[in-house]
Amino acid sequence: MNGAVQTENLVKFYGRHQALDGVSLAVAEGEVFGYLGPNGAGKTTTIRVLLDFIRPTGGTALVFGLDARRSSREIRRRVGYLPGDLVLYENLTGQELLTYAANLRGGVDWRFAQRLAERLECDLSKRIHSLSHGNKQKVGLLLAFMSRPELVILDEPTTGLDPLGQHEFYRLVQEVKAEGRTVFLSSHNLPEVERVCDRVAIVREGKLVAVESVTTLKAHLLRRLELQFAAPVPPDVFSGVAGVRDVTVENSRLRCTVMGSLDSLIKTAARFEVVNVISQEPTLEEVFLSYYGGGRGDAS
Repeated sequence: MNGAVQTENLVKFYGRHQALDGVSLAVAEGEVFGYLGPNGAGKTTTIRVLLDFIRPTGGTALVFGLDARRSSREIRRRVGYLPGDLVLYENLTGQELLTYAANLRGGVDWRFAQRLAERLECDLSKRIHSLSHGNKQKVGLLLAFMSRPELVILDEPTTGLDPLGQHEFYRLVQEVKAEGRTVFLSSHNLPEVERVCDRVAIVREGKLVAVESVTTLKAHLLRRLELQFAAPVPPDVFSGVAGVRDVTVENSRLRCTVMGSLDSLIKTAARFEVVNVISQEPTLEEVFLSYYGGGRGDAS
C-alpha cells in the first residue's frame, strides 16, 4: 500500500517545552490508524503539523507523499478534519454552516450529506449556539465526512456523543475503510481505539512508545476481573491459570488480574457456577506500566 501519512523524526518545541520528540510514523492508505495517548502527550500537535496549522521545529511530515508545508492547500483539499477543540460559527444554522463549508470545497454530494445528518440524528435547522455539546460534535463529524475525503483526521471524535451517536460513528469509520480510504484517529480512549483501529501508535510525553497491531496490543493488556460464584471456590485452582495473577478469594468472590487472553480463566471458572463477572478496563497508565514498564522507549 501507498502511504497516507508519514513523519520522520518530527520535533516540536513551544519555547523550552518539547511537545514532540522524534516522532516517526507511517500510515498506509486504507487503514484505520489509532494515535493513542493521555492528554498532553503530543497527539494534537502532531495533527496540527500534518495540516500545516503549526510548523515543526525539526523533521518532516508528508501526507499522500506531499510535504505538509509546501503542499498544504492540496493536502487540505483531500482531507476531512475534526479538531479536538471544535469551534463553529455560532450564529449559523447547521445547514448554513455545511453549505458554507461545501462551497469552500467546490461542492459536495448533498444527498450523501443529508443521509449522514439523518444517521447522526443531527437537526440542521437549529442554530449552532442552541445545540448541546454532543450535537455540535455531530455537526463537526458531518463537516469531516461529508466530502468523502481520501483521509479523515479525527481528534478525540466521540467527545460528548451519546451511545447511539458513538455507534453510528464507528459504522462511519468502518465504511470509510471499506471504500479504501484512510482514517487517522487520535484518542485517549483505549476501548474506542481497540474497537475500530487496525494499528495503534502509543505516544507519551511527545515520544513514541510503540506502534502495534490492535491484536498485539490486546494480547498484552492487563485487565482486572471480579467473579462472583454461587459457592466458595478454592484459590489454588485459579493461581496456576495462564496469564492470571494477584488472585484473592473472599468466600465466593474472586478478584484477579489477567494479562492477555481471558480464555483459560473463563474455561476454569466454568467448572463452577458463576453468578456475575465484572471487568475493569485498564487505564492508559496501567497499559504503559504493564506492557512497557512505564519507560520511554523508541517505537518498535
